[in-house]
Amino acid sequence: MTLPVFTAILVALAQTPAASGQVVAFENVNVIPMDRDRILQRQTVIIRDGRIAQIGPSSTVKAPDSALRVEGAGKYLIPGLAEMHGHLPAPNSPPELVEHILFLYIANGVTTVRGMLGYPSALQHRDAVASGRLLGPRLYVAGPGFGGGNAKTVEIAQKMVREQKTAGYDLLKITEGLTPAVYDAIVKTANEVKIDFAGHVPNDVGVRHAIASRQRSIDHLDNYLEALEADNSPVRGADAQTRSRELPFHVDARKIPELARLTRQAGVWNVPTMALWEIFHNSDTGETLRQALTEVRYMPRTTVDQWVQRKNSMLQPIGNVFMGFGVGSKIGARVIELRRKMLKALRDAGAKIALGTDSPQVFSVPGFSIHREMQVMVATGFKPFEVLQCGTRHVAEYFGTLSETGSVEQGKRADLLLLDANPLTDISNVARRAGVVAAGRWLPESEIQERLAKLAAAATKM
Repeated sequence: MTLPVFTAILVALAQTPAASGQVVAFENVNVIPMDRDRILQRQTVIIRDGRIAQIGPSSTVKAPDSALRVEGAGKYLIPGLAEMHGHLPAPNSPPELVEHILFLYIANGVTTVRGMLGYPSALQHRDAVASGRLLGPRLYVAGPGFGGGNAKTVEIAQKMVREQKTAGYDLLKITEGLTPAVYDAIVKTANEVKIDFAGHVPNDVGVRHAIASRQRSIDHLDNYLEALEADNSPVRGADAQTRSRELPFHVDARKIPELARLTRQAGVWNVPTMALWEIFHNSDTGETLRQALTEVRYMPRTTVDQWVQRKNSMLQPIGNVFMGFGVGSKIGARVIELRRKMLKALRDAGAKIALGTDSPQVFSVPGFSIHREMQVMVATGFKPFEVLQCGTRHVAEYFGTLSETGSVEQGKRADLLLLDANPLTDISNVARRAGVVAAGRWLPESEIQERLAKLAAAATKM
């Protein structure tokens, strides 16, 4: 990449007024507070020192003379959104790439990110955002993953848990390959030192055991499909390739409600990342997706080239056995069908669900992927208000920060998204931004687009 392009971006970031020095007043705006399904019409919302200082009818609440006044007539103000399964740049990434990825989240109104595979550098980014030195979403950071390659014994796993707690990570990331004994040691030690554990469900552990262990969140609906396998399945115990091809056709759908009920009773959250898994399993080629998903222009060109190659490899006769991708559209369509049924059952059972997309990932571009996830959730049977809950109020419940965030209320953090149309009637209206407030900092859509254009230009050189 060329540094002059990013120098211009960093200068622009520095010129954005800090939250502590800016008073912003949204006048005549429709507020969707997210405390319940309702709209407060013609409100004035005043932002000061990174907080919602005042909110009330525009007929009675007046903006201070010094405020930056934003006309909100016909617009809708909602809480900022969350990405509950995001990924942060790898260690030793240049600062400009960190700025790049974090701004893509902010540009889409994603003001909170749970980073699900962290490094010491991610802790530094978390602190820089929190102090206002770096423009980005509020970060919750997992430590390096626990998997079969590193957490090989109970003793090693216990040591890793304590080290990550001491280092200041917000949660532990569970990955594949753990034995039940090692998984149980992680659970026991995590409970002792009071740190969450979340992510994948190792195959040898199984989703029922993860639910019983009260894993804080199960991401990607991991291992639910395997738990649906029929008792008389002819592929039980078969090799991985055979199971990848055949398991979706040997399930017992009568097990779905029970799994949903157990999940709800245990208080286990799900971050289903539906849109990404549907990209994995659909029959589109990488070239088709590159053309269809225009937001890829904001990602480094070399990264998108890799995404094209990976997606094309998923369409090969053997497929990607590790991830369970099958051969041809028939298998993919069946997996998508089962995943949607499972998610719908979790929703109907009242299980806890949070919005996440596993970005950046194959054609899952930070921030932009949230809109695609919302569309899939509506297609699965969620109402738009329920989808918004999964990205706002539910996230505050997950983190225990309802007194600070998750709704548009006086005294709460000013992480907000201003929309040109009502998202409760059409969830796609969440993409119709008029601007974003990140920790009290107002970014009008004109400025967002200007910065995105610079990022797109820089991405061609990366």
